[in-house]
Amino acid sequence: MAVSAVYGVRIDVVEEGGRPVRFTWNGRVYAVRRVIDHWVTLRADHVAAAGGRGVPQRRHWRVEAGSDRAPGVFELRYETLGDEWTLARVVE
Repeated sequence: MAVSAVYGVRIDVVEEGGRPVRFTWNGRVYAVRRVIDHWVTLRADHVAAAGGRGVPQRRHWRVEAGSDRAPGVFELRYETLGDEWTLARVVE
């Protein structure tokens, strides 16, 4: 059974075509090896804060990242309202 740790910390992400290809967390760069899952949730609770720019989205990416010797599974989250990436969860 997989155990996950919740973080919710800001991270720097490099994207290509709207998908994450690498991210930096705690001073270490993680290369995304494959996308396991991707989904979008709408943030209807933040419509007023969007200032008429539509319904804000939260984009979730479950990815395998790291080196060949030390891969891990990470859940990355992108908030369209604040243009902010966070590391939501690490699955161990």
